[in-house]
Amino acid sequence: MTTDRLAELADDVVRVCRRLDDRGLIAGLDGNVSVRIDEARILVTPAGMPKGRCRAQDLVVVSLDGRRPSGSAAAAPSTELRMHLRIYARRADVRAIVHAHPPVATAFGVAGEGLVAPVLPEIILQLGSVPLVPYAPPGTEALADGLEPYVMQHDAFLLANHGATTTGSTLDEALQRMESVEHAARIVLAARQLGQVRTLASSEAAALDAVRRARRGAQPLHEGDTGADYQGNR
Repeated sequence: MTTDRLAELADDVVRVCRRLDDRGLIAGLDGNVSVRIDEARILVTPAGMPKGRCRAQDLVVVSLDGRRPSGSAAAAPSTELRMHLRIYARRADVRAIVHAHPPVATAFGVAGEGLVAPVLPEIILQLGSVPLVPYAPPGTEALADGLEPYVMQHDAFLLANHGATTTGSTLDEALQRMESVEHAARIVLAARQLGQVRTLASSEAAALDAVRRARRGAQPLHEGDTGADYQGNR
């Protein structure tokens, strides 16, 4: 990895952080963003800093086993580092991760719901379903453990009473997925307020999900996953 390429990645992380802030997907000290530098290291946002104010020099280099190189930045890495490292360890295809607190999507998580009803074809193609990961204290190994049943088959997650996490092959893809999660949550909420959420037939949803998985190179869902994902909202 050249110095120029590392600087480019840092600038991209800063740009994504500002986009999250501008779109109201984070507030205060919320959120964290990371990107793979190479097969051994990631670049991650620091703890205790408003992400909308992050600069390239504030970002922290961390190895995939959680160590920081000698002479690295003084700032501590994100308190959600364990979650990022667990996803990278399980998914070689993931090159970037975004964690944010999108208001409406997070409200679904607070209400104990994922975004799993097959409502919008575009969302199925981009995200599949967005499961609800049971609550665990932020920043803990328990939170990373809670992702285990979902991380191989899903690209976006709602964290109960916490926020949302999205993955991508690039930072832009992870960001786009976060924006799509919030957009879908707003649409589902508006449909409920109008009186009814009409879902696609399970066969239609399964066909769309097959296209998504083919594009992603994913293995077929385990038996029962599609039925659970596409039969309701929880």
